[in-house]
Amino acid sequence: MIKRRPQITDLRGVAGLHPVIARVYEARGVKAEQLALALTELPRPELLGLAEAVDLLGEVYAHQGSVVVCGDFDADGATSTALMVRALRDFGFKRVAYQVPDRFLMGYGLSPELVQYVLQQGKPDLLVTVDNGISSFEGVACARAAGVKVLITDHHLPGADMPQADAIVNPNQPSCPFPGKNLAGVGVAFYLLVALRSRMQMLYPQQSWPNLANYLDLVALGTVADVVHFDYLNRILVEQGLRRIRAGKCCAGIAALAAISGRSLSHMLASDLGFSLAPRLNAAGRLDDMRHGIECLLSDDPEEARAMAEDLHALNLERRDIEFQMQQQAQGHIARLSISGQPRALTLFDPEWHQGVVGILAGRIKERYRCPVVALADAGDGTLKGSARSIPGAHMRDLLAWVDSRSPGLLTRFGGHAMAAGLSLPREHWPEFSRQLEQAVEALVPLSAFQSERWHDGELSAQELHDEMARQLQRAGPWGQGFPEPLFYGEFLVLDQRILKERYLKLSVCMVGDNSPVDAMWFSPDLPSWPQHVKRVRMLYALDINRYKGREILQLRVEWAEPMHGV
Repeated sequence: MIKRRPQITDLRGVAGLHPVIARVYEARGVKAEQLALALTELPRPELLGLAEAVDLLGEVYAHQGSVVVCGDFDADGATSTALMVRALRDFGFKRVAYQVPDRFLMGYGLSPELVQYVLQQGKPDLLVTVDNGISSFEGVACARAAGVKVLITDHHLPGADMPQADAIVNPNQPSCPFPGKNLAGVGVAFYLLVALRSRMQMLYPQQSWPNLANYLDLVALGTVADVVHFDYLNRILVEQGLRRIRAGKCCAGIAALAAISGRSLSHMLASDLGFSLAPRLNAAGRLDDMRHGIECLLSDDPEEARAMAEDLHALNLERRDIEFQMQQQAQGHIARLSISGQPRALTLFDPEWHQGVVGILAGRIKERYRCPVVALADAGDGTLKGSARSIPGAHMRDLLAWVDSRSPGLLTRFGGHAMAAGLSLPREHWPEFSRQLEQAVEALVPLSAFQSERWHDGELSAQELHDEMARQLQRAGPWGQGFPEPLFYGEFLVLDQRILKERYLKLSVCMVGDNSPVDAMWFSPDLPSWPQHVKRVRMLYALDINRYKGREILQLRVEWAEPMHGV
């Protein structure tokens, strides 16, 4: 079903705002006071309850103790780790190290195994978790039993209880008044550092302290990569980080990842971070060791960062091959399920699947079948480890909690948020878990969540279909999860069409009643069902800029199209 987005706010009184931009913003609920994506508009750090956490860091700084930052093996975890390590060293902490769990041996988060590994390297004064820890009960207890203090920074939803850490910073913990509930892990870490700088300025006014805006490139990359909701706060953080990147003021690692991805720093968009840089960074944690990605982000040597980025690029190519094979196998499994109609949930397992790639697989299957998907891989110890991805209206962590509350012990562990989660369970529990997940969806998810709807922002006139309009729409972002890039509806005459690389469809089209041709690229067409000869089409499209050999040409990026027969 094709629908136009309804207007939520009214920006007609805002001077200088293009009517197309105004209606796009109005359909996303943007208010006039939210047009300025300035750092001064961020919520106050004290609302996040940072006093105890800052005290812990202040104590370590005062006696020059040691800190170990414990990260996660995804891009949010990597950027959070690099941010915390870089900033603490710049603050003058002399002994700062980091550790990331081996996903294949230790699993997710601050596990007892990771704590023991840290202790073997030398007992630190403080463990700081980034992008994890809110469900690490055993790991926190292990560290504190060894006399190590623990500071948790996390954004994942907590359970009924929380670990007995020395301090916890998480906007989603009960009674936290901080309005930014959608912060990524890197955003939470950034806020802690903002509060730390304020404390340091007060205690040591004679010293100069780092400008935290210098780290916003890392904050932007981690926020986009974790696909968190682009509320006003996150749009500010991402936009400010993008501005630094476009100005060439990013770390050497991000510059190297952009170069190996074929992306220009001066034209960097949030979509480039999400679809080009983040996958290469994530590849390290999926297939090898995320420390490779973190070291790339920590490097200040452009040549060293370039070599690391090349390694990450090679890993990402390997990940693509593995993912393609897994998608083929998944389609075979689904075909054997003999599903009639819209599935409510899919739980898929294959003993050959790679632990590090099941999250991507779950996301791909979720997009195709529009339902919650859990993809599981064999952990090699009698258990299965998996990733879950969901759709709007089906809160993934709530679904897993529903299953866990009705069948304690069915899941070994789980955690996450609305759109994504991780879990582990004994292999023999897989069939029962699959059945109960379907029951959870039946109980908690309304039927409307499964309706296939495509939303657009109205039609453009021929006079609005130009490259400057595309640039204005790009500047009006950043666009992301929950704040989608503008899509427009229109009917076009097809002047020419051809298939590229056996995968893509390139069209030359013009608006009905206008003779100006424009290229349109469709990167995900159903080629077997697309007719060889088409005269007229309906399309949902975004305005894009094709930059080639110094030229900038308008290009439509097609998201959906259908031939108009009998016209």
